[in-house]
Amino acid sequence: MTRQRLNNLTALLLLMSLVVVAAPVAAERIKDLASIQGVRGNQLIGYGLVVGLNGTGDKDTDSPYTLNSLRNMLHQFGVQIPAGTKIKPKNVAAVIVHGELPPFSKVGQRINVTVSSLGNAKSLRGGTLLMTPLKGADGNNYAMAQGNLVVGGLSAEGQDGSRITVNIPSAGRIPNGATVEREVPNNFNTGRYVTLNLHDGDFTTAMRLAESVNLTLGPGTAKPVDSTSIRVSAPIDPAQKVSFIAMLEQLEVQPGTAPARVIINSRTGTVVINSQVRVYPAAVSHGNLVVSISESAEVSQPGAFSPGQTTVVPQSDVAVEEQGGNHMFLFNPGVSLDEVVKAVNEVGAAPSDLVAILEALKEAGALRAELLVI
Repeated sequence: MTRQRLNNLTALLLLMSLVVVAAPVAAERIKDLASIQGVRGNQLIGYGLVVGLNGTGDKDTDSPYTLNSLRNMLHQFGVQIPAGTKIKPKNVAAVIVHGELPPFSKVGQRINVTVSSLGNAKSLRGGTLLMTPLKGADGNNYAMAQGNLVVGGLSAEGQDGSRITVNIPSAGRIPNGATVEREVPNNFNTGRYVTLNLHDGDFTTAMRLAESVNLTLGPGTAKPVDSTSIRVSAPIDPAQKVSFIAMLEQLEVQPGTAPARVIINSRTGTVVINSQVRVYPAAVSHGNLVVSISESAEVSQPGAFSPGQTTVVPQSDVAVEEQGGNHMFLFNPGVSLDEVVKAVNEVGAAPSDLVAILEALKEAGALRAELLVI
């Protein structure tokens, strides 16, 4: 077994062992486990123009909407372009602007926006976004964006056509680049209850969260609705409700244990197994077959004074070799994760062998865990 394989297996075993021997789940704040229903951001989107580019904008032959937008904008400023005049907007690019309006945003506050090229512009570096209204899902304008772009990517091209690109130069950001012009209505201050929605639905966590609230604020204050939502009685007065939510978010809850799960990354061979995974009685035989095919050329020489010709005949040699023999793994009832890894590690198998063993156990019904391949 090579040193690299040994190092990989050692690192994998250490990672799995840490998962198994980890301390019991510590209590977490409600603020980290759940969000308040109705308190959320809203997505905004708009169409605009970026100007001031150094010849890296849209090509007029492939982006007619850039020409139309430029004509319309100039017309609004009283600039009349004669019919038939050809515009070459190589310093202009049509873009899509999008951002998120945080909850309770007020008129005059500023938010970040992202600007992405809509046409064939090579780079937005050095460009400036012109005033662009940002609309919500209801079609109303909620913000106005404008400003200089910050582009993390770059692109360079030589006269012979060679080109190098680092990151993505056709997209950038404008920190605090949009001003809020309209508030989003919400019913946070109108109800007698607030509903807490868990980020990861779990009946055990929902029950424990309600118990923690009732233990602190009195019986009947919180009632679990389902595995995700918990309804909590709250003051009607807005000022009191804010103080109530602030106190509620700091309460600690011990979340329920996650379901047994095995996650396999098929691209990198990474395997992540949580501590709830158990293996039921099973025996697995696993071996590696190596198929070797070698090609060589053999010269065929005709006999003396014969009419034949000298030819080159390909010669193939195919061999099948089983490396290391077959390894038999015997797992007793309730065997834990670290024992599975140790068994694989003792016979010098690779991490990919562990993946094959887990898939075989799942097919045989001996692995009672969710197997996810990403």
